[in-house]
Amino acid sequence: MNIELCASMMCANYGNLEKEVRDLEEGGIDSFHIDIMDGRYVPNFAMSLNDMAYIASATRKPLDVHLMLEHPNNNVHLFLEKLRPGDTVYIHPEAEYHPSTTLQKIINADMVPGIAINPGTSVETVVEMLQIVKKVLVMSVNPGNAGQMYLPYVSKKYDKLLPLQREMGFDVYWDGACSADKIIEFAPKGVKGFVLGTTLLFGKKAPYGDTLNEIRRLV
Repeated sequence: MNIELCASMMCANYGNLEKEVRDLEEGGIDSFHIDIMDGRYVPNFAMSLNDMAYIASATRKPLDVHLMLEHPNNNVHLFLEKLRPGDTVYIHPEAEYHPSTTLQKIINADMVPGIAINPGTSVETVVEMLQIVKKVLVMSVNPGNAGQMYLPYVSKKYDKLLPLQREMGFDVYWDGACSADKIIEFAPKGVKGFVLGTTLLFGKKAPYGDTLNEIRRLV
């Protein structure tokens, strides 16, 4: 089974970010997930524009940029200018008056358009946008901090989204509290990719390559 494993870089060791990127790349990571937080849409500040630009320069792997910003349309061009065609940019529909306008800017820049769905956001409120995005990032925790507990009711969103992805042509991704048992359960159902943070990948004694190989073996 072909799944995508994405490294949540807000969890990386910033004392030696170059080594972290290199070790993850050599270990077989598929993409680098970049969480950008403004302290307003979510109650935290995380990675910056410069962090993202450095990681983009240090790897040829794709970047998945998750914009947790109020009104991303105002500043999305700053991120698009430093990314490469084919990188992914997610926005939160609730953060924008007209999210389709922001998504069109992402499309026009030859990036992959995506939306992130919070635990409290219903699938029904974003159905129209599913027709223009290529990726849907389902948050299994409230966004803003690493190491949170999984919210079990979120799993029902997959029951609604997975049938729609075949009809509308998008892929579904998991973000937050991603453990091996969740990958084993949801990958066969059709979830395409998983963002790995402190639950499974970072802060462990095992080399990244060993962890990533074990996950692929399990599915």
